Amino acid sequence: MAATVLLATVGQAARPAFANQGLHERKHDAKKQVEALEEQWRTARLAGDIATMDKMLSDDYIGISMTGQVSTKAQQLSRVRDHRVVLTRIDLGDMQIKLVGAIAIVTSRADVTGTNDGVTIQGTYRYTRVYQRQPNGVWKITSFEATRVPSRDMHHHREDASSAPPSASQP
Repeated sequence: MAATVLLATVGQAARPAFANQGLHERKHDAKKQVEALEEQWRTARLAGDIATMDKMLSDDYIGISMTGQVSTKAQQLSRVRDHRVVLTRIDLGDMQIKLVGAIAIVTSRADVTGTNDGVTIQGTYRYTRVYQRQPNGVWKITSFEATRVPSRDMHHHREDASSAPPSASQP
């Protein structure tokens, strides 16, 4: 009888470990899905593929562009459709994905080249994109925000100016 109780106790103790392993595998799978979606978005964005972008954006999408412009789903798609914003290069790196329930928060670095309202844009940006898993299991982009990373030259110039003695900047 003691052996039976011990066996039952060991069996119960092992269950949570297997349950956690399943959770870990599901999180890993979800992260892989979101990584694939990031590549799908990048490809659609470069191709100006409005149909794919439309499917990927949630109806309540709100984005803040690299220029600080706030846009809805309809506005974002219109800007791409009308070639007001055209990206010819998007190289991603340093991607991190954090899962919180049915939300995936992606942070990444993007080296971007293109035009925005006819003005050339080129530089490195950090962005956050938020995906929400819908009840049917499909991930949709609900939010986006991009911030320009200062170039090294701009960064060093600011450091040099701020480290100058106060008397050196006065006439």
